Amino acid sequence: MDDHGFEKPIRILLVEDNPGDVRLVREAFDQVSAETSIRAVTDGADALDTLRDRQSAEVDLPDLVLLDLNLPRVDGFSVLEAIETDPELARIPCIILTGSKAREDVRKSYDLAANTYLTKPSDPDEFAAMASSIEQFWFRHAVLPPA
Repeated sequence: MDDHGFEKPIRILLVEDNPGDVRLVREAFDQVSAETSIRAVTDGADALDTLRDRQSAEVDLPDLVLLDLNLPRVDGFSVLEAIETDPELARIPCIILTGSKAREDVRKSYDLAANTYLTKPSDPDEFAAMASSIEQFWFRHAVLPPA
């Protein structure tokens, strides 16, 4: 366990349908000081299946969810609502990471208990800075509920 109570590596569920963005997120988190393990799924239905499978199989849930809003099959809002209404999942920090800057998307995300709303950076250096900020805040400073 590290100084803040997290087992290594920090488990991240990335819900993103754009392979280029998946690559950028992976590369960005490779540069942070904390060891991370990223499981990427490409749509909201797979995200929900992954979270439910982990609950039923008693496999560790992710420490953090990075969630795009514009997804095939099941959109990010529906995933966020399912997370928020499930007591086991509601404790997992959920960060919206999307290309949308629409005020309605921001409002709706926070109404559905998103912990943070970030718009996708435009270049790899900005992705790296974002990953570092996420790591510093969520895994160095914030106190999260026990699993």
